[in-house]
Amino acid sequence: MARGIESGASVRAKPAPKAARTWWTVHQWVGLKLSLFMTFILFTGTLAVMSAEIDWLLQPSLRVAPSSVEGPVAWAAIAENARGYPGVAKANYISAPTASAFAVKVTVENEAGDLFFLHAHPTTGEIQGTGPWVGAQRVLRNMHRHLNLPTWLGVPIVSSLAFLLLISLVTSLVVYKKWWRGFTKPLRRRDARTWWGDFHRLAGVWSLWFVALIALTGIWYFIESLGGDAPPHPRVEREAPLNAVQIGEGSLAAAIDAAMAAYPGLKVENVQLPGEDGVLELNGEYEAVLVRPRSNAVYVDARSAKVLLKTDGRDLNLHQRIGEMADPLHFGYFGGYWTKVPWFLFGLAMTGLSLSGAAIYSLRIARERGDRVRLRRSLSGMWHGMARWRWLSTALIGIGFVFLVFLILGIQ
Repeated sequence: MARGIESGASVRAKPAPKAARTWWTVHQWVGLKLSLFMTFILFTGTLAVMSAEIDWLLQPSLRVAPSSVEGPVAWAAIAENARGYPGVAKANYISAPTASAFAVKVTVENEAGDLFFLHAHPTTGEIQGTGPWVGAQRVLRNMHRHLNLPTWLGVPIVSSLAFLLLISLVTSLVVYKKWWRGFTKPLRRRDARTWWGDFHRLAGVWSLWFVALIALTGIWYFIESLGGDAPPHPRVEREAPLNAVQIGEGSLAAAIDAAMAAYPGLKVENVQLPGEDGVLELNGEYEAVLVRPRSNAVYVDARSAKVLLKTDGRDLNLHQRIGEMADPLHFGYFGGYWTKVPWFLFGLAMTGLSLSGAAIYSLRIARERGDRVRLRRSLSGMWHGMARWRWLSTALIGIGFVFLVFLILGIQ
């Protein structure tokens, strides 16, 4: 965070103690050597916070007029319309609208087993159009989370950056003396080196809490990827019957009504439609805070409308609650746009921190060599400053794009 502390000549007038130089070296090394890869992951994660909105901009059928939406989501009508839509062999999952101007998304598959989305009006259930399975949301989430690699390999690679973030955070508090005074310091325009240093400190002190949050949740993802994930939630055993039964709209509507009656107050976010086992699942938000929708669920036999199981996020143990908190805190979707917008802005600030730290290093080297300090030199200096580590960053980013092609082509 404070790699630019030496922007003034007065700071360099007296040699720093050996311990301070050590902290400074660690902070500089951590922030520079993988800065290209760190910047890429931070930027894709920032865009992922608003990935649903990016899809909304790119896909007209995902939009509805908020004034046309009245009452609860017509889950049964949407399911029936999705099943009868041309080219749909199976309807699997229905997701509630992201916001008032969004359509409902239905996950379906064709005869070949290829997945895609249908967009339905929340009130009428009318299918407004289709959307690709690999949209902006999936591209950004997959790239940010595991570089489109198999999750067992990609998640620990990406989440290991959280340790570098934590080290950078701790060392910045030591290197940047009296850092709490930096909240109101203006950006000076004396030269590029000074401006980048001031920006780095200002963005850093305001982002301290956010850097800590992203680092800690990232470390949790790393732990999960190595087998430290929480015990699974209670679920209904899904055993397919000998004779599969097609669930009609009437029986599905009755099952949904039974689920809602059994779980009053549940704000439904997702509906997993019954397959051959005949089990319908509704999940969403209830009274537990900072848990994923799956923590509050009700399972119903869609053929008899009999409630099979109900789960409440408040009943989770500590290990499970930690696991459930990670996603809402990491992506900031728990409070709607009241949290998503700040998460997006602070994500941009973190991306700027990664870039500015590397720029400060390269401009400092240019000054020490007697070169003219220019802003355009910062990127080339960052590239050379990473030394051999730049090839690792380039390779990892390149792998993400190569496997993105496989994802789009459906090879994975």
